[in-house]
Amino acid sequence: MVAKTIDISTSLGNITLDNPVIPASGTFGFGEEFKDLYDLNILGSISFKGTTCEPRLGNPLPRIAETPMGMINSVGLQNPGVEKVIAEELPRLFETYRKPVIANISGFSIDEYVHLAESFEKVDQVGILEVNISCPNVHNGGMAYGVCPESAAEVTRAVKNASSKPVYIKLSPNVTDIAEIAMACEEAGADGLSLINTIMGMRIDVNRRKPVIANKIGGFSGPAIFPVALRMVYQVYEACKIPIIGIGGISSARDVIEMMMAGASAVQVGAYNLVNPWACKEIIEELPVLCDELGIADIKSIIGVAH
Repeated sequence: MVAKTIDISTSLGNITLDNPVIPASGTFGFGEEFKDLYDLNILGSISFKGTTCEPRLGNPLPRIAETPMGMINSVGLQNPGVEKVIAEELPRLFETYRKPVIANISGFSIDEYVHLAESFEKVDQVGILEVNISCPNVHNGGMAYGVCPESAAEVTRAVKNASSKPVYIKLSPNVTDIAEIAMACEEAGADGLSLINTIMGMRIDVNRRKPVIANKIGGFSGPAIFPVALRMVYQVYEACKIPIIGIGGISSARDVIEMMMAGASAVQVGAYNLVNPWACKEIIEELPVLCDELGIADIKSIIGVAH
């Protein structure tokens, strides 16, 4: 029982969120599987399924492998393509979710990123463009842009020129210096940063003596990567002045508080949605109780306090 009113609202630039909890792209689809479990409008926002210009069937099966405290996936950006997302998926989502959403976009060229940005420019309920330059599961895909400062900046500038919406660049942890990439994106005009995407990992089936997933290597996510994600958010907060969405292994209200103390203005919950479909709802309900216990009256006041 919370003894007094706790303000758990936060903001990403000019966009105010009722709370900092956002389902991460790729783990919540377009909300269809979750809308009957609870009222989606309790969420701070939704980062919907990563969208490409053309429809994608994704990588060959099997493409999921379990691992202690996490999972490895190599889904490969399976999605119906931007035209169908705008014409069918988003109208269906907006029937049940009435707040601004985050459009996660992935391109295979600068022109594709520009086309995606221009397409979502016309969708009023898209509040933020989350530019994925960090997907580890697509050959010659967005991750090629996320591993060097120059190419990350090039994508950032192109998307900023193509859209009036806030642009958040989703960064890869599979780099030597994530702060260097982040600073390049900030200098190129990014309005914010999302980090981190998955870490590269794999599992081997010792009976078959072969990798578990068909793509051999995939993206490692789940609670096991939380300390890595936290460290990178901390480093990027010290290097940049733009808002950060913290992602990676979040599974509790305490994780949210830690991530915000490291410098995140909001967080995304990813793999844990696949373990517990009520994860985001439970975390949102836990937040004011934990804030009360910790003497936090306004959650915004803790952003970056660990510095």
